[in-house]
Amino acid sequence: RIDQLQILKDIAYKIIDFISQFEDELVKIWNKPKFVLNSNYVITLDRIAKKNGWEIIKKLPESKGWEEQVKEWKELGIIAEEPKNLFEKTLTGKELKKEYQFLPIDTKYFKDLELEILSLFDNLDEQLDGWLIKSENYQALNTILGKFKEKVQIIYIDPPYNTGNDGFIYEDKFRHSSWLTMMENRLSLARELMREDGLIFVSIDDNESYYLKVLIDAILNRENYLNTFCWVNNLKGRQILGKGATKTHEYILAYAKNKSDKNVELFRISVEKAKKLMPNSYRGLDYEVKSDELGTFVLKNELCNTNSYFNEETRPNLVFNIHYNFETKEVRFSNIDEDIEYEGFVKIPPKKNNDGIHRFHAWRWSKEKILKEIDNLEFIQTKDGVKIFTKIRKHNITALKEIITDITTTQGTHDIENLGFKNYFNYPKPLNLIELFILQTQIEDTILDFFAGSGTTAHAVMKLNKEDGGKRKFILVEMADYFDTVIIPRIKKVAYSFNWKDGRPQDADGIGVFFKYQIIEQYEDTLDNIELKENQKALELFQDEYLLKYFLDFETRESPYLLNIELLKNPFNYKLKVNLSEVGEPKEMVIDIPETFNYLLGLKIKKVKSRKNDNKKYLFVLGEKEGKIFAIVWREYSNSWGKEEFKKDKEFIKKELQKWSPEIVYVNGQSILSPKKFELRYIEPEFKKLMEKN
Repeated sequence: RIDQLQILKDIAYKIIDFISQFEDELVKIWNKPKFVLNSNYVITLDRIAKKNGWEIIKKLPESKGWEEQVKEWKELGIIAEEPKNLFEKTLTGKELKKEYQFLPIDTKYFKDLELEILSLFDNLDEQLDGWLIKSENYQALNTILGKFKEKVQIIYIDPPYNTGNDGFIYEDKFRHSSWLTMMENRLSLARELMREDGLIFVSIDDNESYYLKVLIDAILNRENYLNTFCWVNNLKGRQILGKGATKTHEYILAYAKNKSDKNVELFRISVEKAKKLMPNSYRGLDYEVKSDELGTFVLKNELCNTNSYFNEETRPNLVFNIHYNFETKEVRFSNIDEDIEYEGFVKIPPKKNNDGIHRFHAWRWSKEKILKEIDNLEFIQTKDGVKIFTKIRKHNITALKEIITDITTTQGTHDIENLGFKNYFNYPKPLNLIELFILQTQIEDTILDFFAGSGTTAHAVMKLNKEDGGKRKFILVEMADYFDTVIIPRIKKVAYSFNWKDGRPQDADGIGVFFKYQIIEQYEDTLDNIELKENQKALELFQDEYLLKYFLDFETRESPYLLNIELLKNPFNYKLKVNLSEVGEPKEMVIDIPETFNYLLGLKIKKVKSRKNDNKKYLFVLGEKEGKIFAIVWREYSNSWGKEEFKKDKEFIKKELQKWSPEIVYVNGQSILSPKKFELRYIEPEFKKLMEKN
């Protein structure tokens, strides 16, 4: 009987080892950075014209993609008829016609011109307004981490509320623990993407708000909690069966990555903007604007502290007499019980305290501060004596309140319906709501939204850039089909005009745009590309131990899903089986190997160019990382190259890199480059290491 139990135990351990092997492999597949399947760009004609790309603009109507591009413009409602002539004659020469300057060119129709367009730009990433990524968001954040780590200033997300009726493609009826695990994985990656002074805003309702706050406290530290904004989004209320009182509000949790005086002071908004967005919350801000030799100001508060708690007992250093000379603007002081007068000066005692215990209220400023900032005080003679007011120089700025009013969910629906998108979303977030939070950025900051929904965040960034001339950038991640049917079309429409009604532009006064959009390999795609290659020697050596513990690791090492070094000999023809639709079988397609490597390496792209040499394609990428200049050289390479091919390759690469003067050069395949001014590295081992880092 003991022998039988031992046999059962041995079998159980072997089963556990075998299952553990599969689980470890699945975790590795989940955490593996994903390949970029394809990349396209959208750029408006004005951006090409500003780089003197007139010849490219002339080529567009002659390109085979022109007909499809015009068809798209008509479907978007941007134009009704095909442009017959993009140019008009002016006193200075030819210029784009005003109604055509913000026409969005999508390079998916113009692959023959794409690299020619990109080569116009010397600092490509700096010129981009944003990145759109179609992907499950954990996979996207994990893939872009190398490039955008500690680069994001503001994150706004509107995750599924876990109510079961939000209509998100993400499962929206988890148990609390499962929902929190989903959020924890993504918020942990988000923290790594945030700058040290970065902020994150998370929309949520009371179904998960308490759990979510505890989670973010753990990820970002409780000390970095800033505010919980209460958004009154529906004053009429939304009755939820069996849930008691009607719902009128949601929450937005606000955290800093590292709380400091700098980011705490960020919650400011212009008086003009506050009154426009939330008139009911910002009443009574119509102060008389005055001016002096230092500029304009308003008077809001008296220098006297009106709180009776601040008195001669609690603040003895702030209770004294002020003597003021209206002619010389001079100030003197005396003790509160000192019976003294100065010739030419008016004596101004502190106000009497009415708490029945103390004699006086304290001043809000010390003697030292009064002397130092006398120009910021206004002394006004009244029939009852002299009143002292503080001058507010930054009178056009006010604090953002925790209660957000006058912005409704209905506004969000109107925002996208005016653009022509109907019946896509039940409760899209309003443009004005997102604008409140991105107002906390500087003009060149980056904003991330990895539950992008209808694309409101990108719209808000573009609107704010239009208003203040900023160059803020957006990164949006979304996995649903409305990535293609709403988000990309919405940004194209807004680029052309901010004023739409019933799906038609009311003018051509947009902002223009230049952004990249990409599709990233998904977990299911990775599974489809696993290939097992039998390792007979390992089997003979380790026998049962090999099958139980190691065969998956050994036999998948050359699968295309991880990185097949052999296939990198032609990086422009690296193929994976991919399923781009929810139905049907996966199909083999060429993927974007250079762009994948750029992400994993964390390269800030400055310049790209494509060349032909000896009938072979070359792609050169110039970039920057950690203060060093990198050049990445991709070309079609063969093991059959002889001395002559290697020599031609060497001379061609040297010639193309001459103007760039890189410090580090990566090349795929072998090379006989003999660098003196740069360090030579090979792509394959670095690529492999980056793909296996998790």
